[in-house]
Order: sequence, then structure tokens, then C-alpha cells
Amino acid sequence: MTIQRCVWPRTELDIAYHDREWGVPEHDDRALFELLTLEGAQAGLSWSTILKKRDAYREAFANFDAAQVARFTTAKREKLMANAGIVRNRLKIESTVTNAAAFLRVADAEGSFDRYVWRFVGGSPLQNHRRRHGEIPATTPESDAMSKDLRKRGFRFVGSTICYAFMQAAGMVNDHTVDCFRHQELSGETAEDSRPRRTRA
Repeated sequence: MTIQRCVWPRTELDIAYHDREWGVPEHDDRALFELLTLEGAQAGLSWSTILKKRDAYREAFANFDAAQVARFTTAKREKLMANAGIVRNRLKIESTVTNAAAFLRVADAEGSFDRYVWRFVGGSPLQNHRRRHGEIPATTPESDAMSKDLRKRGFRFVGSTICYAFMQAAGMVNDHTVDCFRHQELSGETAEDSRPRRTRA
């Protein structure tokens, strides 16, 4: 029996990520920092490229321990520029360190980054019903609001498009198309419930 998936997973890494992680609600602060960092690194590149570099990113950025990353020295950041395992973009590397410090401030002020970020969707995943991949928007009012607030709090590489990709990855929205087997699994709906319908504006 052929498994019906969203159209975008092509490689083995893509498929594994799609089937096991993409769209699964994430509430662990370390994992959320990882997703936010990787989505920022992906800007201008394919997600497949970032998935291939994911293990190298974990090693380079202290397994995304924000407290450690926030303390990276200038020498450490320069060393990362020579690391072929990651995207060697100075602005992206510098922003990861800047964002780690901002991440810690938010977590301290709000109790956790998880508690803060999930407020943008009211605390539970938005269940979308996209019939085709082309119906999925690049940004939404929620990602606009998140981007604006993150920028105000000192984050960089957090434009609305990056924020929406982060929301999809962290399971804040379910953007699996309705014909994908993961849509039903993540929404808890039956096949009848998830039949094509009008999508959110």
C-alpha cells in the first residue's frame, strides 16, 4: 500500500523528518531553540541542505544549549566560520549567539520560551485543512505578530516567513495537506473530518 504524504519530502532525510517530526507539537525549550536557529539558517537555502547539516549544527552549537551559545566568544564565532559542516554565513552565526541571549531573557521573563511562543496560537495547534501544497501561505497574521515581537526582544533572522516555517516545524500549526497520512494523525480527525474544505484565510 502506498503511503500518501505531502509533496515536499524527496530525500530519505526529508521523509524521515516529515513522518516523525514536522508538525508535531514541541514544548521543549532546547528543541525550540534548535528549530528557530535552523529555520534562520535555512533562509535562502533548501530545508534538505539544513537537514544534512543538522548533526554538525548540534555539535557546533553545544547541542543548542542556549546558555552555552550565549557565551560564545569572538574567537569561538570565528572558528565557526571555518566549520564546513554548517552554513558559514557570518550574520547567521552571529545572530545565533545574539538570539541565544534573547532566548534566555524571554525564558526568564515568561517562565519558559515554550510558554511565551505558544501564546501566538492560543496555546494549542491551529488545525489547517490545505488541499494542496500551493495553498500553504508563506506568512500569516500569527507569524507576523511573532516576528514583530521577537524583533522587539532583540532576535535576528526572525522575519515572518522564518517564523511561519518555525511554527510549522514546532507543530504550532498543522500544515500537512489533508491527503497526507500525518494530517489525520496530528489532528486526531477521521478521514471524514479531514475531507477538503475551505482553508483559513
